[in-house]
Amino acid sequence: MRTIYSEIRTSSPQYWGLLAVFAVITALGIAAAHRMEVEGHHISGMSNQVVWGLPHVFAIFLIVAASGALNLASLASVFNKAEYKPLARFSAILSIALLIGGLAILLLDLGRPDRLIVAITHYNFKSIFAWNILLYSGFIVIVLAYLWLMMERRLEHWSRPVGMFAFAWRLILTSGTGSIFGFLVAREAYDSALLAPMFIVMSFAFGLAMFILLLLLSFRLDRRELDASHLQRLRKLLGLFCIGILYFVLLFHLTKLYGSQNHAYERFILLDGGVYTWLFWLFQIGLGSLLPLLLLYSARWQHSPRSLVLACLLIIQGAFAQLYVIIIGGQAFPLNLFPGYRVDSSFFDGVINTYSPSLWELLLGCGGLTSALLIALLVVRVLPILPQNLPGAQN
Repeated sequence: MRTIYSEIRTSSPQYWGLLAVFAVITALGIAAAHRMEVEGHHISGMSNQVVWGLPHVFAIFLIVAASGALNLASLASVFNKAEYKPLARFSAILSIALLIGGLAILLLDLGRPDRLIVAITHYNFKSIFAWNILLYSGFIVIVLAYLWLMMERRLEHWSRPVGMFAFAWRLILTSGTGSIFGFLVAREAYDSALLAPMFIVMSFAFGLAMFILLLLLSFRLDRRELDASHLQRLRKLLGLFCIGILYFVLLFHLTKLYGSQNHAYERFILLDGGVYTWLFWLFQIGLGSLLPLLLLYSARWQHSPRSLVLACLLIIQGAFAQLYVIIIGGQAFPLNLFPGYRVDSSFFDGVINTYSPSLWELLLGCGGLTSALLIALLVVRVLPILPQNLPGAQN
């Protein structure tokens, strides 16, 4: 049976009110970026020691989630799972929207967004950042082509090979994002080949959590039918990805602990890091991993849509905690400029770097997130992206 797609036709106050809220927050994010450009980054919490702040946490989250949001389309085309095919179009749209939101944050945080032209026209192929410019722009083009082939019935048979190419591209893209940190050998917090595969698994969980929330929201706003059997499949898939994150986090820290030179950093993150230790154990591991697994697999809540929504929200907050610990916690720990020697100077050598995010950074990050959600909800309003319903008979 061929799936019938249509744009959402709701005119409810909830839909327009949600769009208005997202638009206002997006505008505040643009205003915050303009303020930081005019005044300078000294009004933010960033410094010469912590050069990647809260906006970069939001940006990396959106970029990583963009790759994972394409999961359902990949399962339909690459792995030939027909039950996910009705959701493939929305999967592609959400991945593009999330990536645009993340890149918008990075662009506005440059201080001089016009200098992006230099980065586009002059490539230093020894830099992972230069690679990522090609990977991000290429991802948008490939997924747009993939979406067009899925929507054009005369060319639909080409969607599978293009979908396989998009799948390979997104794995490379997420590996490149993780390698931004993994290639930084000067920082003990990074410098690990495990960051690339860990970011891939993180993308699976973060992107799927965003996908489930937006799917449920869109179906509820337009009063479409979504059978519980589909939610059960998504629930099990999300649980597997959540377990994968826990495995890689455990493996990453065990690998670090194996080398004596990393013991000080591990003690900082796991025991003596203050806010970073609390974020790691309470928000990343406890609330962001273990509690969602309980909600996803417990027989008591296994058939509750509300428990699935709560699990997705907890995984997303755990994602922000994990990225905050990785990105900012890794910069807060002092650089080991001369291994085996003690360095004393007046320029923060051997000192734990402090960082307090400012309101401007928070507004910019939230503006990027809401801009992605705004794009997704507007596109499904004008294009036949969502299936009219997903009854259990389609299983």
